[in-house]
Amino acid sequence: MTDLTPSASAAAAGTTGIKAPGSTPARTPRGYTPGLAAVNFGVYLALLTPVMVSMAFKIQHISASTEEATAQLGMVLGVGALFALVANPLAGRLSDRTTSRFGMRRPWILGGSLVGLGGFALIGSATSIWVVLVAWCLVQASMNAVLAAANATLPDQVPTGSRGKVSGVVGITTPLGILGGNFLINFISDDFARFVVPGIIATALSVIFVLLLKDRRLEHKPTQRFTVGQFFGSFVFNPVKHPDFGWTWLTKFLVMFGYAGIATFLPFYLTEKFGLDEQPAITTILIANLASMAAMMVSAPLGGILSDRFGKRRPFVTIAGLIMVVGLVLLSFAPDITTLIVAQAIIGLGAGSFMSVDLALATQVLPNPDDTAKDLGVLNIANALPQSIAPAIAPAIIAFGATTVLGGYTTFYLFGAVIALAGAVLVYRIKGVK
Repeated sequence: MTDLTPSASAAAAGTTGIKAPGSTPARTPRGYTPGLAAVNFGVYLALLTPVMVSMAFKIQHISASTEEATAQLGMVLGVGALFALVANPLAGRLSDRTTSRFGMRRPWILGGSLVGLGGFALIGSATSIWVVLVAWCLVQASMNAVLAAANATLPDQVPTGSRGKVSGVVGITTPLGILGGNFLINFISDDFARFVVPGIIATALSVIFVLLLKDRRLEHKPTQRFTVGQFFGSFVFNPVKHPDFGWTWLTKFLVMFGYAGIATFLPFYLTEKFGLDEQPAITTILIANLASMAAMMVSAPLGGILSDRFGKRRPFVTIAGLIMVVGLVLLSFAPDITTLIVAQAIIGLGAGSFMSVDLALATQVLPNPDDTAKDLGVLNIANALPQSIAPAIAPAIIAFGATTVLGGYTTFYLFGAVIALAGAVLVYRIKGVK
C-alpha cells in the first residue's frame, strides 16, 4: 500500500469523514457501532446456525446412519473451516489494496454476502453430501470475506481508547446470532428455508452497513503488485519479529479450540446420550443458547468496558478462559439436561468476555498499521483453524472415548477443556499489553 501524501490525506479525510491510513480517528462516526454489530450479527446468524443445528440434521437426513452422519459432519465442517482460514486473511489483504471509488471494504462486504446467499441456497436444496461440501466451502469463503472487511473497519473508524467498548458491543452479536438462528430453526422444518432465511437476513444487514459506512478510500493504486509471495504472506507472520502478535495468535487458537467443538456435536450429544428426538433436541439447544446468550450479554460488554477502564487486557482474557474451562468440565459430566444448560451458560459467560477483550487486545499488537485487514485476517486463522481441526479429529476422539469408562463425548469435552486452559495461561506471554 502506498502512503498518502498530505494533500491526498486531506482529500481522503474529506471524502470519507475519517482520518488517513496509519492515523487514529478522533471519534467514532455516528451509527458506526450499531452498523458493525448488525453486519456481524447477520454473518454469525447465517454461519453459526448450520454449525449449531441445521447442518447436523441436514446431513443426517441424507446419510444412512448416525455414525456415517457424524463422520460426514466432521468432514464438511472441517474442510469448510479451511476455506474460511484462507479466505479471511486473503480478503483482508486484498481489501487493504482495494482502490474502488466505493471504498476499500464495502465491495468485499456486499459481494461476499451475495455469493454466500447463493451458497446457502445450494446447501438447502442438496441431496448429495458432496454438493453440501462444495456449497459450504463457498459459503465459508464468501462470508468470511465479509467478516474480514467489516471488522477491518474497526481501527479505521474507532479511537484506541474506545475499541474495548465497541468490540464488547460486537461481541454480543455472536450469542445473538446463535440465539436468532436457533429461534428460526425451531419454527422451520424445511431444510431449504433453514439455510436460505438466515442467508437473506445476513445479506440485508450487510447491504444496510455498506450504505451507511463512510469507508476509507485509497486515492492511488499500490505501487507493488500483488505477488504469489504476498499471497502466501497473507497467511503468515514473523513471531520472532512480532512476539506479542504471535502469543496473541496462539492464545486465541487454544481457547477457540476448546470452544469450537461444543456446538458442532451438541445435536448428536443430545440424541445419543439423552435419547432426544430431533425436535426436542432443537428446543433444548434453543434453551441452552438462551442461557448462554444471557450470560454473554452480561460478560461481553462488561469485559470490554472494565478492560478499558483499568487499562488492562490480559487478566480479563485469562479469567474468561478459566470460566470456559469450568463450563466445559461440567458439560463433560452432565447427568441431565438441566446441568447441560447450566454448563452452556457458564461457557457463554467466559466466551463473551474473551471474544470482546481479545479483539481489543489484538488491535494493540498489530505489526503494521497499513496492513490492518491482513493482520486481523491472519489472527482470524486462530479462530478458523480450530473450527477445522476440532470437527475433523472429534470423531476419532469420541470413538476412542467410547471404549473407556469416561465415554465418547465426555472425553471430547475434557480434551477441549485442557486445550482452553493452556490458552488462558499463555496470554501472560504477551508483554506489550497489560
